[in-house]
Amino acid sequence: MPTNLAKESAACAAVNEQIHNNVRIIGIGSGSTIIPAVKRIAEIVQKDNLDLICVPTSLQARELILSNGLKLSSLVEHQELDLAIDGADEIDEQFNCIKGGGGCHTQEKLVAFCSKKFIVVADEKKWSKRLGNTWTKGIPIEVIPIAYKITKKEIEKQLGGEVIVREGTEKLGPVLTDQGNFILDWKFDASKTSNWSDVNQTLKMIPGVVETGLFVNMIYKAYLGNSEGKVEVKTNPAISS
Repeated sequence: MPTNLAKESAACAAVNEQIHNNVRIIGIGSGSTIIPAVKRIAEIVQKDNLDLICVPTSLQARELILSNGLKLSSLVEHQELDLAIDGADEIDEQFNCIKGGGGCHTQEKLVAFCSKKFIVVADEKKWSKRLGNTWTKGIPIEVIPIAYKITKKEIEKQLGGEVIVREGTEKLGPVLTDQGNFILDWKFDASKTSNWSDVNQTLKMIPGVVETGLFVNMIYKAYLGNSEGKVEVKTNPAISS
C-alpha cells in the first residue's frame, strides 16, 4: 500500500502540473505508475473540456487510453508531442534512467524522443546516486532474434558483465517484444560504469541491437512520491523548459 500511495501521489502531482490548455498531444508510457496518471488525465480532460490526443508506448498504454475515454493516436499520425509521461526502473543524479523492465523501452524511447518534454513519475526509491545501485536486473536491450547469441557474446566482450536472455514466465522460451524481438538483460558492474552516453553508443553499434533501455539525459522532470504521499520534484538543469 505505501508503494501504491507513492506512485499515485507522484503520478497525480505530475499530471496536475503538466496537463493544461497548451498541451494538445501527449505520450503515454507503460507500467503500474502510469495507471493512476492516465486516470487523472482523464479527469482533467473531462473537467476542463480539453482536446487532448494520446500516443501510446505499448498495448497496455493503448488499452489504458481507450478504457479511460481518451483520444487515441500514434507516432504515424503525430511525430511531435508536447509531453511524454512515463515511469522508470531507476533514475540517477544525472537524470539518466533505466527503462524496459516491462519490455516496452523501444517504443517508450521513440515517444520520449518525439516529445518537447519527457517527465518521469516514480516511487522515491527509484532515485539513486548511480545506475545499478537499486535496479539489479540489468539494462534491457532489444535485439533481433537471429542475432541474440552473437549480440550477447559481443556485449560481454566489449563491456564485461553478464548478459541474460529474458525468459517468459507463463510460456517457455524468450520474451517477445511488441515488435517480435528478444530482450537481453545486461547485468553490469555499477562501480565501474559511469559514462552512460559512451556505453549507450557502444551498445547501439553492436549488430543486432534494436534499442537499449538506457535513457541518457532525456528527463526534464522527475516526480518522486514517498510512502506518506508527499512528492519531491527534481528538475534537470541541463534541459531548459
